Amino acid sequence: MGIKVGPTACERQAWTDEHLVAQHWPGPRTVVVLNGKGGAGKTPTAILLSSFFARLGSGSVVVADGNVTRGTLGWRTEQGAHSATILDMVPEIGRLLSPEARHGDVAAFTHHQTVDRFDVLRSNPLLLSTEQKLTPAQLDGIQQVLIRYYRLIVWDTGNDEGDELWLRLIERADQIVVATSTRPDHAEAGRLLLQALTNRDGRSAVLARNAVVVVSQADKEEAQPQSLVEGFSALAREVVTIPYDKGMREQWLRSDRLAPATRLAWLHAAAAVARGL
Repeated sequence: MGIKVGPTACERQAWTDEHLVAQHWPGPRTVVVLNGKGGAGKTPTAILLSSFFARLGSGSVVVADGNVTRGTLGWRTEQGAHSATILDMVPEIGRLLSPEARHGDVAAFTHHQTVDRFDVLRSNPLLLSTEQKLTPAQLDGIQQVLIRYYRLIVWDTGNDEGDELWLRLIERADQIVVATSTRPDHAEAGRLLLQALTNRDGRSAVLARNAVVVVSQADKEEAQPQSLVEGFSALAREVVTIPYDKGMREQWLRSDRLAPATRLAWLHAAAAVARGL
């Protein structure tokens, strides 16, 4: 007879994380991914969090580009059978919110990810930001459409923390995620952001205290992500580290191209977010 071996601590943690990420909540939730520095990892973080929530929770997840400059969300994800962007949805907001609208109508504007099962509402990276910037009222309309058609909305954001659209997304957030690499300037920008939100007003302070910080090692030569955990732990609810993975550098970012240890780290990050929803 063989000796029965129970699950390892790592396996038990993975099961717990999967259960958290797979759950559905009563009503839609909005997560906003932030950092005032470009290249800090906001877009990969938004994509991979969406991936794990969609794969484990049976879809109904969308990641939207709230970048007022040239967002890279469309470059890092799969394009659907059309080339529609967030701007194309604006004149159709009323129709999409009407009683006659059908659930599949939103697919004319979003790009389904065939591997990772979430949808993408992208901007046009070829246009100048001045040619595709939304008004606050238009952003509110887009958000209303998304919460009607999806259970989880993840917003990728830009770098201008004073922009009215950036501030509008903070007001719509149920939870924020601060993405940073291990570069000192990225980490400092993340810390300053959390401190500024803490001092801004009561609601922003709650968002900051409930924030999840995702620290990624984007380059082999960078410091280990664990080196930043202590500094962020005093400011946010949870800090999750992501190891270096060459799969993170591919243009089309897919969870199945990542190493097993990296997938576990992103699962843990998604579970940390789920605990706050």
